[in-house]
Amino acid sequence: MAAEKIREVEIPQGVTVSVNGATLTAKGQKGQISRDFKYPGISVKVDGEKVLVETVRDEKQSKATVGTYASHINNMITGVSEGFEYNMKIVYTHFPIQVKVEGKDSKVSIGNFLGERKPRSATIMGDTKVDLQGDRLVLTGINKEHVGQTAANIEQACRIRKRDPRVFQDGIYITKKA
Repeated sequence: MAAEKIREVEIPQGVTVSVNGATLTAKGQKGQISRDFKYPGISVKVDGEKVLVETVRDEKQSKATVGTYASHINNMITGVSEGFEYNMKIVYTHFPIQVKVEGKDSKVSIGNFLGERKPRSATIMGDTKVDLQGDRLVLTGINKEHVGQTAANIEQACRIRKRDPRVFQDGIYITKKA
């Protein structure tokens, strides 16, 4: 698909989008997200039930940025109306992993991973909520980037070094994104 100079993003019922300078704000039943969209030659404006992202330039980079901005805006609208959810599974064969969510520090603590004495930790990004349900973790939030980065942080905290990954398949892995 060729890059386009203008993109339209539909605003569904129950979501309000406003632009103040370079900051776009989306509000819905799940919450509110704001984000700055600053790039030379690209404008973002609300026109009725649509958000228009357009560029006056004919450069490849400007056209690509229009598509990126349209995707970000679409993710913001989806987040405030439906939210995002990632499911993760705790897998161990050798040592039982002990996972705790430490709310005040915004961290997930992973203890007894491969028999290690010191617990590993992963940072929870933004307003992402982490719910521990037996051998599953459910991550929910309205910002797709924060939910995805939190899941990546948890997976990276369980990365296995200096052992054969075919034998030691312990860890916490993403099983579903919604």
